[in-house]
Amino acid sequence: MKSLCTMFFGLHQSLESRHSKNGVFALMGRNSVQRLGSVWVQIMHISSGGRRPKKKIYHRVHELDRVMDLKKKPCLILQLKSIIQSQKHQSLLLRDLEKQVGFVHKWNFMAVIEKYPSIFRVNGGNRTPPSVELTEKAKRIADEEAEARKQMEPILVENLRKLLMMSVDCRVPLENIEFIESELGLPQDFKETLIPKYPEFFSVKDFNGRAYLQLENWDSSLAVTAREKRFARERVLDSVGHARKARVSKDGNFSGPYAFLMSYPAGFRPNMSYLEEVQRWQKMEFPSPYLNARRFEAADPKARKRVVAVLHELLSLTMEKRMTSAQLDAFHSEFLLPARLLLCLIKHHGIFYITNKGARSTVFLKEAYDGSNLIEKSPLLGFNNKFVALSGRRESNLRNGISSSHIVT
Repeated sequence: MKSLCTMFFGLHQSLESRHSKNGVFALMGRNSVQRLGSVWVQIMHISSGGRRPKKKIYHRVHELDRVMDLKKKPCLILQLKSIIQSQKHQSLLLRDLEKQVGFVHKWNFMAVIEKYPSIFRVNGGNRTPPSVELTEKAKRIADEEAEARKQMEPILVENLRKLLMMSVDCRVPLENIEFIESELGLPQDFKETLIPKYPEFFSVKDFNGRAYLQLENWDSSLAVTAREKRFARERVLDSVGHARKARVSKDGNFSGPYAFLMSYPAGFRPNMSYLEEVQRWQKMEFPSPYLNARRFEAADPKARKRVVAVLHELLSLTMEKRMTSAQLDAFHSEFLLPARLLLCLIKHHGIFYITNKGARSTVFLKEAYDGSNLIEKSPLLGFNNKFVALSGRRESNLRNGISSSHIVT
């Protein structure tokens, strides 16, 4: 045993002397454990003189944290509306509310019913069991949802096609689509109503016992990312597709065909070396997210930047430009996302923001928001905002740079 310990100590000294110049041991904890072959060896490190390493701080964006708080009540209102509309007589017995939402959440919905009499009306009492239905004003607004859904249909079809085009095999498990159906704006019955309506674009096929949504034909005109469309709108590219020469600002933004829009939080102060690295990254070209990921080596810096573009495009396809981290991770195999997806998102915190507000951590596409307000709203979101405005909540509209309130009469 004594000779074995001596061998381990000699091995540690030889490794430390070999790699100390490259900072290998500096990247590990003070009492970290490293595996050498099949033997675990505890590595002791030279003291840093009592100084603690500087902690990396993930800066909060309070405006985006606030988005999650602002969505709590509207989500309950819209969910209760859908439950009531799904009933045979457009009325729900209060005693059946628990069957729909569970015992715990029932009380949250009861509070919503009591707080917003302009939307929900309670009938019955005494000998008649109490029930809840929409008020006449709420019914009039609810009737507009059909038109909003009609306007959404071509947007949904295009976004579904783009989603499938980004996947490595042009197919995605149907359960993954269901997992993000509300984020995409899909109706709950999209499998029966939307998919069969477009057999030239979609089909449902079975692979290894799982149902997949399969792309039927490839359309090159759709292989244009939201990032590229934004640059085209802002005329960053000239008529032949070359980037105009532009200065690099101190916030990391760069006008070029391969650049992303950056937005750092107020507390973040990048130094010059950091900005220079960001500038090099912004200028670096990368393959399109619509090219098959299997064609590229994962360790290639250009392929890594392509992963950022894939995440950017995936979030751009959602209505509110955000998804939970679990939803993003569900597409790990289809888009060949990195194993350490969270670290990738944190590294590019000028593009993405992760909040732990709410039941699950949520990833935002930062450029899609002006403060707490979503800049571009789909027809369905416009309808949702109009319905929720019946509660008296102020809905800011910054699409034209002017804050206003939707007033429903």
